[in-house]
Amino acid sequence: MFGFGKDDTHSLTMNQPHPDSLLDTGVQGVISKPLDRVDGPKKVTGTATYAAEYAIENIAHGVLVSATKGHAKIKAIDADAVKAIPGVIDVITDYKTFIRNSQQGGETEAPTQGVRTIDYFGEIIAIVVAESFEVARDAAKRLKVEYEELDDGAFDYEANKDKAEPAPDGLIKGHYDQGDFDKAFENAAVRLDVTYTTPSQNSAAMEPHASIAVWEDGALTLYGAYQMPSSDAQQLAKALGVSQSKVRIISRYIGGGFGSKLGIAPESVAAAIAAKRLGRPVKAVMLRQQVFDATVRRSNTEQRMRLGAEAGGRIVALGHEAITSNLPDEDFFEPVGIGTHFLYAGENRRINHDVVRLNWTLSGSMRAPGEAVGMVGMECAMDELAEAIGIDPIDLRKINDPEQDPELKVPYSSRNLTRSLEEGAKRFGWDQRKAAGQRREGDWLIGMGVAAACRSNQLQQSAAKVELHPDGSATVSSAMTDIGTGSYTIMAQIAAEILGLPVEKVSMSLGDTNDPPAAGSGGSWGAASAGSAVYLAAERVREKLAKAMGVKPADLTLKDGMAIGDNRSVPLAELVGKDSLSAIGEIKPGQQEKQFQQASYGAHFAEVGVNVVTGEVRVRRMLGVFAAGRVLNAKTARSQCLGGMTFGIGTALTEELIHDPRTGKLVNHDLAEYHVPVNADVPQLEVHFLDERDIHANPIHAKGIGELGISGAAPAVVNAIYNATGVRVREMPVRLDKLLDHLPAL
Repeated sequence: MFGFGKDDTHSLTMNQPHPDSLLDTGVQGVISKPLDRVDGPKKVTGTATYAAEYAIENIAHGVLVSATKGHAKIKAIDADAVKAIPGVIDVITDYKTFIRNSQQGGETEAPTQGVRTIDYFGEIIAIVVAESFEVARDAAKRLKVEYEELDDGAFDYEANKDKAEPAPDGLIKGHYDQGDFDKAFENAAVRLDVTYTTPSQNSAAMEPHASIAVWEDGALTLYGAYQMPSSDAQQLAKALGVSQSKVRIISRYIGGGFGSKLGIAPESVAAAIAAKRLGRPVKAVMLRQQVFDATVRRSNTEQRMRLGAEAGGRIVALGHEAITSNLPDEDFFEPVGIGTHFLYAGENRRINHDVVRLNWTLSGSMRAPGEAVGMVGMECAMDELAEAIGIDPIDLRKINDPEQDPELKVPYSSRNLTRSLEEGAKRFGWDQRKAAGQRREGDWLIGMGVAAACRSNQLQQSAAKVELHPDGSATVSSAMTDIGTGSYTIMAQIAAEILGLPVEKVSMSLGDTNDPPAAGSGGSWGAASAGSAVYLAAERVREKLAKAMGVKPADLTLKDGMAIGDNRSVPLAELVGKDSLSAIGEIKPGQQEKQFQQASYGAHFAEVGVNVVTGEVRVRRMLGVFAAGRVLNAKTARSQCLGGMTFGIGTALTEELIHDPRTGKLVNHDLAEYHVPVNADVPQLEVHFLDERDIHANPIHAKGIGELGISGAAPAVVNAIYNATGVRVREMPVRLDKLLDHLPAL
């Protein structure tokens, strides 16, 4: 992945803390400020080019064909009939090379290939190519496929969950035990044993998956909607059987991903095969229904929560046992208990994951895999435990806020959970909360809920190049991507702060694998990883400026395009000379990740109203307090948390993929029937950040924030519903039909 050459590369492995940061001493004053997005004008004027929008000459249009059986073998495809349709160029059915489903994020091997045997309803089995999209779409609908149905399909979760098997070790251990959980739970003064469930979910990104494939001189350029181009290019090369040096991915702008675009999807390989066969560029854009059917879903979960505590609230037994689902032969499992491992104290622990093998759409990473749904079980159970003990749910969390990781026995790099809870309680007016079912305004029952937020922090190997040009402007280039999170802006801010430039003097080039490779956007590691690479490259350029100035780097001040040192002030352009000054920065994870537990923390507060006549739930207000290291841009960071909190409202109230138990088919596979929260569902949201630096995380002291906002958001809403009504609903989403029969009589 990192074969860009080592000339003038400033590389740092995080084996030691990095207490001194140029972002603390810079005088340009742009870092952390709520600056507008540098890519914003292009997006609002329609000049930001997304994957399907590149103007490629002589392009042909491909439409994918989906299987209409849940588990079957393809006997025959009648391609000749649709080839006769005017405008149709070809029908391509590459049984061996087409990929079964999307690849998981970060993988560098080829995806699962071969589609003669259908493993789930909607699997992509062919591509029809025509001179226009309309003709290709019509022909794809007319294509007749003969199947031989197989009798060993598993389509019903309830009917198959007794066949669940232990999950293989992945992001976390599949099964984990510490101490004597059974004995501690049995002897606990207060015991809670409840089960929470969450349904399958879809990322529902605004932009569908799309690829334009162009071959030239045996090399492929793919314009794609992909979050991690550097590893995606490796996946694509291996799927096609070509050298990685022959594959370039360009992904400048992405209309949302939320994990669904981490790995390559079926349209990329299909477009590449078709383009090579036809000798002309081919565009393939998934239909909205195909995005739902044939990319990735978040797995449904069944979570048994067993908490045992002393009478005063100290947890002595913590059990979180989850059942999830995925296709046969897939190692990924939804890491439901990932946050449970480090969030609360408790010396006796059991955190297990089992997997049911179903012929359903692939289960993969979706925003905050693990915490987003796992904290529904954990944080709702904490609310129940607090009530059983008779203490405030915030106090219960504070009592069990550990001083070190309860399993690894290492310190936290930084941890502000209690501070987040206390600050949120004060801002939200938590002291006005009443007992469950005690507050009513007309036909509305009103309640408040709270939940902790946590999200593990990761650093991934990434690189970036910074060039300072003779005119005093700079360019930052990296294969890092921006999926709407603000990467363009925060990386420009980092470079501008260190080089002493106005942000408008920094140009950005992102999302091209011809630039230094980066881990991309995923896992909330993008800003810290690629941002640190930009920091290191800019630091090296700064050292070159100091040398040209004849001063030590520590004695150099850069501001407004001027270098100041040794009682002189010199324009940067004069120091640069005729040729650009450039450097590559490279960050690598190191021992700090093993010596410290790294995570971001926060607290969610929600107030809801539940109508006693209709059972309708309305979120009236919501507040989040977060601590995630240095905030690089107050505006884009706030937007990330707003989006996460909105996601949480969806998990709590509306989002549910429904699988037909006879065929596995998704029956609500579009935005009309899969109910994401809309404007009327979302109140004014408040976001507050605590001042924090994490010197163990990276040289810019920032931690992941993109997924922190969703983690814990849903259970805050669910807990508020209980406080309003006195009704516990443990099956997500909490629709009115699950409340109505239990509400007070009219």
